[in-house]
Amino acid sequence: MTDWRAVRRLVPEVLSALVRRHGHFDACEDAVQEALLAAAAQWPVQGWPDNPKAWLVTVASRRLTDQLRRNAARRRREEAEAARTPPPLDGADFGDAGSPPARDDTLTLLFLCCHPALSPASQVALTLRAVGGLSTAEIAGAFLVPEATMAQRISRAKQRIKAAGATFELPPRAEHARRLGVVVHVLYLIFNEGYTASSGDRLVREDLCTEAIRLGRLLAELMPDEPEVMGLLALMLLVQSRRTTRTTHGGDLVLLADQDRGRWDRGLIAEGQAIVRQCLRRNQPGPYRIQAAINAVHSDAPDAAATDWRQILYLYDQLSSLAPSPVVALNRAVAVAEVEGPDAALTLVDGLDLAGYQRFHAIRADLLRRLGRNAEAALAYEAAIARTQNAAERDFLRRSRQALSGPGGRTSGPR
Repeated sequence: MTDWRAVRRLVPEVLSALVRRHGHFDACEDAVQEALLAAAAQWPVQGWPDNPKAWLVTVASRRLTDQLRRNAARRRREEAEAARTPPPLDGADFGDAGSPPARDDTLTLLFLCCHPALSPASQVALTLRAVGGLSTAEIAGAFLVPEATMAQRISRAKQRIKAAGATFELPPRAEHARRLGVVVHVLYLIFNEGYTASSGDRLVREDLCTEAIRLGRLLAELMPDEPEVMGLLALMLLVQSRRTTRTTHGGDLVLLADQDRGRWDRGLIAEGQAIVRQCLRRNQPGPYRIQAAINAVHSDAPDAAATDWRQILYLYDQLSSLAPSPVVALNRAVAVAEVEGPDAALTLVDGLDLAGYQRFHAIRADLLRRLGRNAEAALAYEAAIARTQNAAERDFLRRSRQALSGPGGRTSGPR
């Protein structure tokens, strides 16, 4: 192994080994980062070790033990922990060279990062740091906040986990479903932020999409019998298949109806659709499985005109029944517009309490445009523009508003 990207993928396994053996999540995470810095300094000069994971676990363990001993006078509990002889470093911790680890605690680490004591923002940040292996600077850049701010957020998250008395183990069976739901939701949030960045100059943050899918695959490997885990993976794969067509070469947003479907990634589509079919055979609908099925219908259509909007509306009816929310109702209205017309859809949209949501105003503007109510559409576009911090979306909305005086065209819809 001579690929630093592969080394980064070892981070959750190394961190899991330390936390399982020593506890002290925050101190273990710092020790792993120190080990990575040592590797970056030594390996290019001294040569790569035969077993990089074993090297990182050993060095991080030593750094952690040294740190605990230095804090002995101030914290007696850590003194007792440091004095305890740790279990031997063996294959259970880092596996043989060139082979997968005999014990993989990444799932446990995922659950720990998604502890209910943390806010959703902290869960996402800590998951990207501890499980995704991203640096604090990378995470800060992804969310467009100063590195110091993100460092404080991650530090507070680790302290909250410690204060909550969390242990490095899977949650009790009684909490399993609820905690797994948090884990899946965090991965969904990470992917969504990558797919349509909440702010910045670019529409897509590919690093976040890639990381969410990698973690989704990992979770699916560890828990293949969890239908919503598989549903989320299928959803991400199907949406990601459209990545290269969502923007022009200049970075301008391209709606789903206008994308070149010949450039969609057929491999991702085939994989995502196979998972959807597997989920359908179980006949146990869940929110992520239904969203995956909706995107499977889109991926089936050779062009926008061939889209089976009645099937999509049926699926949104199921989703609305299973997981009702104003955003689900808004997305359902888009399907209603295609099946029953923009007037019926506008009636539904106007009944939603989503005044602070940019996409609400963008969809409403498009429906008004399709009804020929251009003056009202212009005001709705202005409201949408005022509520977006993403430059690509803002430019698209401005062009849509300007187009009201020109030839008609679709200016909102699925992406």
